[in-house]
Amino acid sequence: MAEEKQTPSYEQAREELTDVVRRLETGGLTLEQSIELWERGEKLAAVCEEWLQGARVKLAAAMAQRQEPQPTNSDEAPF
Repeated sequence: MAEEKQTPSYEQAREELTDVVRRLETGGLTLEQSIELWERGEKLAAVCEEWLQGARVKLAAAMAQRQEPQPTNSDEAPF
């Protein structure tokens, strides 16, 4: 199987993973086909986890920045 040149977006990976799961649950596949689909599903799940982990890091950084005390300058006070 050729290595993918470009990482799919989270949405693309999730959609394809959903399709893989549906095909595996439907059955009627040979053992070899099932194994290939399983392996593809594992790769797609890893891609989704990577995207989600990146989102968690960005969210944590944004929340930390938001909670940092902002320096107050009496000249810029609104009142």
